[in-house]
Amino acid sequence: MTVEAQKETRGFQTEAKQLLHLMIHSLYSNREIFLRELVSNASDAADKLRFAAVKDDALYEGDADLQVRVSVDKDAKTITISDNGVGMTRDEVIENLGTIAKSGTAAFMEQLTGDDKKDAQLIGQFGVGFYSSFIVADKVVVTTRKAGQAADQGVRWECDGEAEFEIENIEKTSRGTSIELHIKSDADEFLDDWRLRSIIKKYSDHIAIPVVMQKQQAVGEDEETPAEPEDEVINTATAMWTRSRSEVSDDEYKEFYKHVSHDYEDPLTWSHNRVEGKLDYTSLLYIPARAPYDLYNRDGARGLKLYVQRTFIMDDAEQFLPLYLRFVKGVVDSNDLSLNVSREILQKDPNIDSMRTALTKRVLDMLTKLAKNEPEQYQLFWNQFGEVIKEGPAEDFANREKIAKLLRFATTHTDSDAKDQSLDEYIGRMQEGQDKIYYIAADNHNTAKNSPHLEVFRKKGIEVLLLSDRVDDWLMSHLMEFDGKSLTDIGKGELDLGGMDSEEEKKSQEEVAESMKPLVDRVQKVLGEKVAEVRITHRLTDSPACVVVPENEMGAQMRRLLEQAGQKVPESKPIFELNPEHPLVQKLDQEQDEERFADLSDVLFDQSSLAEGAHLTDPAAYVKKLNKLLLELSN
Repeated sequence: MTVEAQKETRGFQTEAKQLLHLMIHSLYSNREIFLRELVSNASDAADKLRFAAVKDDALYEGDADLQVRVSVDKDAKTITISDNGVGMTRDEVIENLGTIAKSGTAAFMEQLTGDDKKDAQLIGQFGVGFYSSFIVADKVVVTTRKAGQAADQGVRWECDGEAEFEIENIEKTSRGTSIELHIKSDADEFLDDWRLRSIIKKYSDHIAIPVVMQKQQAVGEDEETPAEPEDEVINTATAMWTRSRSEVSDDEYKEFYKHVSHDYEDPLTWSHNRVEGKLDYTSLLYIPARAPYDLYNRDGARGLKLYVQRTFIMDDAEQFLPLYLRFVKGVVDSNDLSLNVSREILQKDPNIDSMRTALTKRVLDMLTKLAKNEPEQYQLFWNQFGEVIKEGPAEDFANREKIAKLLRFATTHTDSDAKDQSLDEYIGRMQEGQDKIYYIAADNHNTAKNSPHLEVFRKKGIEVLLLSDRVDDWLMSHLMEFDGKSLTDIGKGELDLGGMDSEEEKKSQEEVAESMKPLVDRVQKVLGEKVAEVRITHRLTDSPACVVVPENEMGAQMRRLLEQAGQKVPESKPIFELNPEHPLVQKLDQEQDEERFADLSDVLFDQSSLAEGAHLTDPAAYVKKLNKLLLELSN
């Protein structure tokens, strides 16, 4: 096939069309960001070539001097950003420039709202730096060739920001990628040489390879002969993490974060450290301000950028942090690993385990410090990443207590939707004689807040944690105590208030239970196999009855979660508890008509199940019995 025959016009994916429209019309109020994104991508391409060349030096093609070049042509109204990095094949160009995100596209598109401002923020999180070209350009031309391939394997890609792009094979003698931006009439400011230099200095000073521009042409001494043009390195061109903390400004730290994360917002906090001794490595770790769209995809790309002796090895090295800290961004640079390191080797290297332990501790220390010194900022963090942190106690036993101190919950003593109470704060408000931390887990906040199980706790003024995140039941199955106090699910087993019930109260409860035994037996006979047990309760003050999970069985929230995921769960029958003080229960006790007694018992049981967020196995039968009882009352 000839080169000309390989020229074709292709349409963008639907997602890409929508993204281009948003990019052109709404993304980034600060248009100069486009240059930061393109220089950052060029730097990544150089890093990837350096890594590939560790195994195959021939990929350098005799030119190991990696750099990014920025040039301006005022007459043609173009800006060109070129690199001599790894380059792309034709298939890679189509894959990377014609589609949006090989994985997670659906999740991304589902979150688009049609609100330009909100969608712009989402795109910033999504990390689509190349498409920022269309903020300032009405046409973009990309020429590229993969390192190691023949000159006739070059590729040219052209797009005017509409629904289609053209692609063809070309001759390209040099490896790498060149992006030519045809600047819009309202973006002429970026055709100024000094304007571009200031942008590079502002946003890309940390890039570890030179960003080069041609010096503005000088005039010789005779003012007639122009001097030969010279290259000028605009940035510091030193790996920022190798510099002393005292040499790096906060603005530089923030810009480097945007480079490694492709985020548009500043990070919440960061930690820059050099470790020397048995292990020798440098780490620069960041906590983002906002969760990425794919945070809950546990199989998605995550991890730190790994460098060995300042040579890039891989993106998303997940071995250095546990899964519950997958939101952390940054760099780790080790002097104790081989340049030939791979993901498989990392999994077997004992040094990695030591670094993972130390880096995990450092992140938890960062969060602890943020929670202590800047509680409002920590609340922002918790709102974004709290559910992921809740995975920690099950995954990281060694740090379980430290993670537990970072947890935040809504409680019966806080405003309706506030999830800002720590376990330490809860303990500080515990009642005299209270030796347990009480909680209730439900499918949503309102169900938890209005659970009948809370009634006696409200009566006695005992605080209860209100858990409604999907992960909460699972969390509590691994976090069974804190600061020497057991965490107790008030929806499970017997109610035990310990020293907060007087001996007189306990004696009275036993006497009432004994006197109501005939009623309990009658209800047990009616409900039969539906329940594990029927008993009298003293946890209720306003409700006639409730259902309770047996002590050592799976919680209702966890059971429903597994069932929704298609998992088989062990069979479980609830305990049905009756409030002897409630008029309905007293009426039930006096009911002589056995059929009516059975209907009323069934309705009370089904109502109690509904109050806990359960789904009835036979809702039609419930409605029929309820209607029958209502008709009898109206007669």
